[in-house]
Amino acid sequence: MKAEINFICNNSEIEASVHPGLSLLDFLRKELRLTGTKEGCREGDCGACTILIGEYIGKDIIYHSVNSCLLPIGDVFGKHVVTIEGLNNNELNAVQKSFVEEGASQCGFCTPGFIVSLTGYFLSNKKFNVNHAIESMDGNVCRCTGHFSIIKAAQSSTKFLSKISSGKNHLNDLMKVGIIPEYFSSIKERLGELKQKTALTQTDSTIKFIIAGGTDLFVQKWEDILDGKVNLLSSNGISNLIKEENKKCIIGARASVTDLIESKIIRKYLPSLTEKLKLFGSLPIRNRATIGGNIINASPIADITSILLALNSTLYLKQKKTERTLPLKDLYKGYKKLDLKKDELIDRISFPLPAENSYFSFEKVSKRTYLDIASVNSSVYLEVDKNQITEIHLSAGGVAPIPLYLKYSSEFLLGKEISSENIHEAVNIALSEIAPISDVRGSKEYKALLLRQLIFAHFITLFPEKVNIKEIA
Repeated sequence: MKAEINFICNNSEIEASVHPGLSLLDFLRKELRLTGTKEGCREGDCGACTILIGEYIGKDIIYHSVNSCLLPIGDVFGKHVVTIEGLNNNELNAVQKSFVEEGASQCGFCTPGFIVSLTGYFLSNKKFNVNHAIESMDGNVCRCTGHFSIIKAAQSSTKFLSKISSGKNHLNDLMKVGIIPEYFSSIKERLGELKQKTALTQTDSTIKFIIAGGTDLFVQKWEDILDGKVNLLSSNGISNLIKEENKKCIIGARASVTDLIESKIIRKYLPSLTEKLKLFGSLPIRNRATIGGNIINASPIADITSILLALNSTLYLKQKKTERTLPLKDLYKGYKKLDLKKDELIDRISFPLPAENSYFSFEKVSKRTYLDIASVNSSVYLEVDKNQITEIHLSAGGVAPIPLYLKYSSEFLLGKEISSENIHEAVNIALSEIAPISDVRGSKEYKALLLRQLIFAHFITLFPEKVNIKEIA
């Protein structure tokens, strides 16, 4: 399977006839000989292969950092790819100079990824915050220098931004202080001249792999992808993937985790969720990982699925010209077994907008706070009227073969008052619903204990005046 791919790489227009599932990392290094983009873990964990992707979203070009090892080349059709080689002309740019001055590079293997990520932050934001600049590198790992000097380099980089005065033309401002080269000013017009791609929306019997974000599939089967036809479910150029309709939040299946974090609707109705979602992967992963993909992947410890289960979500499933709805909690029939018909895809997800008297909590325990898979996670949504629970949905991950909706503990708490005694009993019921196994993330006993503590944490955090930690310890 081959496709004609047109895109701009740095300042050059590229035309290639390649398998659309080929990783962009391999194309950059082997075909274009742009070896500044490094091959490290090939799992999206180290950030050595970080690049920037610029694409039309509405009328503007928006840049995001992504892991090129997990990115199919077919998804860069009509876009601007920026590698470390494209960030300067004949001298170091401002960010690179900061790394040199602060001694933030030793062996240099990871350095391109850090610089690309930090430059991506400056491209994507018109208001700058040192802490946010540092957070933009959360997907990059240094092997020898140590992160303190890299943090100092990020802090030093922001001093160049004090020279920005107008803020009216962001790209021109960044060019003036030497963060990006002058050719960036022509990219918008040049991308407009490239043929824009329409993402495929249907499958057929010859399709072997359906790829949305690819953040898990490219880890597991990147070589197998090259042996068959692929269907790229990209969100190319699609804006407004998260909407408010008829008292529901509608999320397009192709929306990324970053879309969820940046959604005004999510910030309005679930303000605590914005920061919690930053525990999901790293920024480059969040920029690619899709909500639909997280659901279909059916990982028992999926963070997004745990959250959506507690929000009592409904799936809209499309099969060619037909559509049906299915409660998310009814999708999972066993480990990696789904109630899906042949060629059926998730089109969108909906959940009722939280009521004024509602509460939501998401908790996760992992060996590392960031960029790590949960040992156990849990979410709860509830509505309360005069201390009585009138609506409640509990979920748990990492304690069963599937993302688990805690049906019986939710039913027990419905109509009950919020008290230490009732929460304690609900926890006991929840522990009877689970079937954890021992693995690298902990023993089954440890996971059961974690779930117990996480459910307690929900209610202690949400209702500290009603649930006494000493009474349930």
